[in-house]
Amino acid sequence: MVLRQRARRRRGCLPVERPGRLGIYSLTQSLLVKGAAGEPLPSPFRGLARHEVEFRRGEFSLVAAGPGTGKSLFALNLALHGNIPVLYFSADSNAATQLTRATALLTGENVRDVKRKLLSDDFGDYLVDLSKRWWIRFDYNARPTLADIELNLRAYFEVFGMFPHLIVVDNITNVSGDNPAGDAESFTFGLEAMCEYMSDMARVTGAHVLSLHHVTGEHSDGLSPIPLSGVKGKIGRVPNVIITLFKEIDGMDGRIIHASPVKNREGFEDSSGQTYSSYAFNSTNMRLEDVDDSL
Repeated sequence: MVLRQRARRRRGCLPVERPGRLGIYSLTQSLLVKGAAGEPLPSPFRGLARHEVEFRRGEFSLVAAGPGTGKSLFALNLALHGNIPVLYFSADSNAATQLTRATALLTGENVRDVKRKLLSDDFGDYLVDLSKRWWIRFDYNARPTLADIELNLRAYFEVFGMFPHLIVVDNITNVSGDNPAGDAESFTFGLEAMCEYMSDMARVTGAHVLSLHHVTGEHSDGLSPIPLSGVKGKIGRVPNVIITLFKEIDGMDGRIIHASPVKNREGFEDSSGQTYSSYAFNSTNMRLEDVDDSL
């Protein structure tokens, strides 16, 4: 109960006014206070778009998959597409990993060459391209608290005079709450409260909040479609969109990542996970590319 109460006490402490806090509105007045809520972010995932999946500002989504499937790559491809303002809480990956991946993704260069140049302090060729994405910022704290997240959001607002359009939390279980251990019921309750906090943060900031999460043990190999019930902690109530990922490996170091919209409040969904769009993972430049429609 403590985390839920703490989250509620913090609501509204960010430097914006929440629509609806100080009054009630007619439908026509609601048009004036909606802000950027509902505005879709530019997305590289055309297959998901065909399934009516959009990452809308003011909403909270969850991407769940087994370890090594491609959750962070999925989030990074979205974050770097369209040159939008982004705040990325990278608790699961360090600065060298994210810098190497992001540079390869943005420039199209071979990730191995990028890493070699990074380690040899010969990174100058990439600085022009990286400087164009000046309003994407990373936090590499491995165990951020809710207070850390809010402090960085305040700092972002102070620097840019606006909140980011996309906030990535990688992973939601890395965020330090009040129930780091305990039984399954306590774990689920803590995650539910954390999801409520993330959803409220999306509304307060007008950003789309994308959190990455794990799946249950039987789906941890990531080799078959993952249903809504496979999301760890069964936390399907709060997010507007939940996408599960699984992978297909062709034996020649090639990989296809499949994205299943198992929950989607404003579009197509299939809670079984059996309906999905597919993306070829280019291991050279870290890009996820839509598989041909005919496949």
